[in-house]
Amino acid sequence: MNFEIKVLIITFAISVICAIITIPILKKLKVGQIERDDGPASHLKKQGTPTMGGIIMIISIIIVVTGVYIFLSFIGNEELGKKILPLLLITIGFGIVGFIDDFKKLVLKNTEGLKPSYKMFGLLIIAVIYVLFLIQGVKLGSETYIPIWNTYINIPLYLYIPLAIIVILATTNAINLTDGIDGLASSVSAIIITCLVVIGITKGIYEVSIFGSIVIGAILGFLIFNLHPAKVIMGDTGSLMIGGIISGLALYLKMPLLLILIAIIPVLETLSVIMQVAYFKKTGNRIFKMAPLHHHFELSGWRENKVVVVFSLITLVVCFIALKII
Repeated sequence: MNFEIKVLIITFAISVICAIITIPILKKLKVGQIERDDGPASHLKKQGTPTMGGIIMIISIIIVVTGVYIFLSFIGNEELGKKILPLLLITIGFGIVGFIDDFKKLVLKNTEGLKPSYKMFGLLIIAVIYVLFLIQGVKLGSETYIPIWNTYINIPLYLYIPLAIIVILATTNAINLTDGIDGLASSVSAIIITCLVVIGITKGIYEVSIFGSIVIGAILGFLIFNLHPAKVIMGDTGSLMIGGIISGLALYLKMPLLLILIAIIPVLETLSVIMQVAYFKKTGNRIFKMAPLHHHFELSGWRENKVVVVFSLITLVVCFIALKII
């Protein structure tokens, strides 16, 4: 626990420093947010806010994970250091896919960005590699925790592999949808990952607790500049990376189904979009004033900070519930 706190604080400091250096560079390059005309009117003032801020977190994570690996090798615990590296690779992999999408939209001024099919293919390749690594490399097998029954069951590999891949793709998409208000995705994700870190500590899975602590530090450092009014936005570079990390940690802990509870906000954000589209196609009417869900509350008169606080508190409560039932 003491080591996790230290790496969290170190990563936080590095993340803040990276942000101070990176944000002016993004401004100079005019890598600014492009707001939708059909979005909330209050969001139009965000036009031009430096985006692609996810690189701040990625750089911070890479620096600290590298340092931790060197330190663990120096003290004779190289094996633990090696177990952390795959978690870094999934982070970089999803971050790169998001970066390419952001780069095309914001730097090359291609409003479509990376084609959805290409983006999904990139995420799929990384997800498949990661799942196969967990099964063959780490030898975790297909044992999965079932929260309602409070037990583990072995799922046949031909079912587990596609289910695990779906979990990764669904989580990355859900965090991406949640990233629509200043500080929302950052705050909610930091709480979710903290819950996974606590589980890692209690179960003695220290590669998860150490890596998760590093990620929390990076997110909190970024969050200082991402709170309303945001000085920087994470973009797909950050949201896809964080989604990959959350699903990757949950799978490593053999608890992907727990995400239905602890990631309830991203789940509801995703469901709101699905329901809105399906209902509109069928009836021509809308269930929500706007989807994803956070926009509905915005248009209902909630300020951005209120949405972030309420959604974060809900996440905090469900995470406490999750820690009590496992």
